[in-house]
Amino acid sequence: MKRTLLALGTTLIGAIAFAQNNTTVIEQAIAKDNDKFVAIFKDLHQNPELGFHETRTAGIAAKELKSYGYTVTEHIGKTGIAAVMKNGNGPIVMYRADMDANAVKETTNLPYKSTKVVELADATTPVGHMCGHDAHVTWLLATAKFFAEHKDLWKGTVIFIGQPAEELIEGARAMTEDGLYTKYGIPEPDYLLGMHTAPIAVGMVIAGSGVRNAGTDQFDVTFYGIGGHGSTPNLTKDPVVMAAAAIMQYQAIVSRAIDPKHAAVITVGSVQAGIDNNVIPASALLKVNLRWFNEKDRKTMIEGIKRINDGIAYAYNMDKDKYPTIKFKGWSYPLVNDEQLTNTVRSALKPVIKNDKLLLDETMIPSSMGSEDFHHLVFDNTKKAAYCFINVGVAEPKRFEEAIKKGAVPFVNHNGNFEVDLSAIPFGSKVGITSLLAVFNRAK
Repeated sequence: MKRTLLALGTTLIGAIAFAQNNTTVIEQAIAKDNDKFVAIFKDLHQNPELGFHETRTAGIAAKELKSYGYTVTEHIGKTGIAAVMKNGNGPIVMYRADMDANAVKETTNLPYKSTKVVELADATTPVGHMCGHDAHVTWLLATAKFFAEHKDLWKGTVIFIGQPAEELIEGARAMTEDGLYTKYGIPEPDYLLGMHTAPIAVGMVIAGSGVRNAGTDQFDVTFYGIGGHGSTPNLTKDPVVMAAAAIMQYQAIVSRAIDPKHAAVITVGSVQAGIDNNVIPASALLKVNLRWFNEKDRKTMIEGIKRINDGIAYAYNMDKDKYPTIKFKGWSYPLVNDEQLTNTVRSALKPVIKNDKLLLDETMIPSSMGSEDFHHLVFDNTKKAAYCFINVGVAEPKRFEEAIKKGAVPFVNHNGNFEVDLSAIPFGSKVGITSLLAVFNRAK
């Protein structure tokens, strides 16, 4: 134990010293390219794309990465990209950024706000970067450019991943199942690093070890009935009423079947049924999302939902072949940051953050019910990669301060008012570069 602690202490001291020695170099590089990357960010923000439709975004990222000298592979898992650069002997480190936007209308007053509307198979929807993935891509590009131009500061192999469809919780597995490490020959990493925007002030970073995000399941429940005229419900079997009953009963699973000391969530994010005022439709669709931290609670929720669905169908005397169906879609396990790797990153960021009160760890920011599929890039690998996922503040500091005084945050993810302050572009780039360099040099 004593040797382990000494080794860890040496690693952390080395990370701090390395970051201190290279802070000026990083700051100068970021300042030189700031206008370029702010322009890229604005362009991505104005042209958001939904999961598995990120063709324009991926094309921009691929073109930039190629111009920096990376070997770039495109169309992995439909729209994903991987950029590889080898620089002598050393660890293999992967840095991932997700690229997709949300089906949410932007309500900010930014001159470069998104006004995009897209036609989907079942709906027309506005699209906006209301989770900051445009900033994620920009930070990745800035970090990649720095690494290409400063090979004297690191040795090994760096891999940059532009991942599709994080919002669907499907993109990471889509890339691995399409052959990221086999068909496309991308090396399995020793370490994986990722960053996400947070509605806290620019200058703040959350780098916590241990469990950071909940596991999740996303699935569609379809209730079937017998449609008919709205004036004669007695001649129909109304799936809308069935679906409404299910929505309310689902909540009792969390309040009555899950241990009160455990955190779990069942959310119905969309209800779709019918078109006309006076027509009872033949089916109703519920889009359901679960959050959980252990498999037992996950199983309790899924099985409880199935029983409720069947019970409602039975109560309405539906034939067995008309019982509700469930279509499972994206899912992920809880995200658990590696302790030693996270400590290395957090230590390296101290010279960058300067004020320790703005560098938050797991003792100050507990795990959240938010979910990620970032770690599924390495989850099934034969080489068990350590991973670290951190959160970077993107809110204008005064706006954040005013919101905190009122007991709130200035905006939340997935809301139309989500806004990345432009000062977050150089700050996030600095955090990304510093963190990735620390991962490469942690063994020195």
